[in-house]
Amino acid sequence: MRQTWRWFGPSDTVSTSEMLQAGVEGVVSALHHIPTGQVWQPDAITQRQSEIARLPDGTPSGLAWEVVESLPVSEDIKRQSGEWRAHIDAYKTSLENLARAGLEVICYNFMPVLDWTRTDLHWPRPDGATCMRFDFVDFAAFDLFILERPGAKESFPPEIIEQARARFAKMDDAAKKAIARNVVFGLPGAAESFSLRDVQANLDAYRTVTPDRLRTNFVDFLTEVIPTAERLGLRLCCHPDDPPFDLLGLPRVMSTEADFRQLTGAVDSPANGITLCTGSLGARGDNDLAGMMERLGPKVHFLHLRNVTRESPNAPGSFYESRHLDGDVDLVAVIAAVLREEARRRAEGRSDVSIPMRPDHGQDILDDLTRQAQPGYPLIGRLKGLAELRGVITALSHPKHGATA
Repeated sequence: MRQTWRWFGPSDTVSTSEMLQAGVEGVVSALHHIPTGQVWQPDAITQRQSEIARLPDGTPSGLAWEVVESLPVSEDIKRQSGEWRAHIDAYKTSLENLARAGLEVICYNFMPVLDWTRTDLHWPRPDGATCMRFDFVDFAAFDLFILERPGAKESFPPEIIEQARARFAKMDDAAKKAIARNVVFGLPGAAESFSLRDVQANLDAYRTVTPDRLRTNFVDFLTEVIPTAERLGLRLCCHPDDPPFDLLGLPRVMSTEADFRQLTGAVDSPANGITLCTGSLGARGDNDLAGMMERLGPKVHFLHLRNVTRESPNAPGSFYESRHLDGDVDLVAVIAAVLREEARRRAEGRSDVSIPMRPDHGQDILDDLTRQAQPGYPLIGRLKGLAELRGVITALSHPKHGATA
């Protein structure tokens, strides 16, 4: 497994020097400043590569940009509206430019409107750490009584509606604004600028898009871009829905193993694969993560390794992001399945034997609590998670004592 680290560019609170000290082997990044639907030009790609290749003092870092996360798919493409055809052409051109720069793994998602959703970005834990959390009752209170989305009552069982009503009644203005801000944070680039009216306008644009329609549009997108990716030797890998269940009346089509089987079967190509995110998928108790890695392994091009603790037995439900080796996801079993898949690839002579992984998210601990990093991306919390994962990998792959010996 190739150990990588997500980096948001020069504005990231983590420096290239700190990534190097963490012992990572490669960097995961993207050009977040380029509006969705526009071409990633060669000079912008080269600029990001050079930023990663240098330490703050200008000396070589020895690091390289190895995984793109993500090359975003526009809402027009997902809805097949507006400039969607032009956006697909731009997507193909961006793939050409990325391949020319030497990049091979491209992560993306097909989630409408929200890239991810949490109700608390800094939930305090008993040991003083903080983490991200999704509270289903808080979310219902937001949807029903703050956003006041038409049809929201049909999205929740009666007992949740009553709990949300009682909780909302106790909220002051600051609490209402905090929940709205946290939910809106999952809108790409919108955390500081989107109003509730903007959110509702985005939701309204999907009113006629059913899950079946979104799946059809997804297959149409794959039919267009996968041949280009295969010709270029790229590996595209779709990230699952986060969380993996319906929210705000939006369709969700990448939440279960069946969804991923449909994705990879619709356009069968080495270029069409998945990002196995144990945290996103782990928010559902019916997702067997180790089994998914075993069964879908040949199509896994990228790994996000994190853990969650489910507070409700069923989905949808509340959960929080736990420490990497705690929680409801058996990451030891997942890593063992990854190592078996890599052994199979090695025996088959595949060139992509080492699957890139990154320690996904992490609890804010120690100095993280004052760094004000991107939510979910603390330096020390991720470093701790990476060290724990690295220990599991080392133990399982030990030539004399490991499970793969």
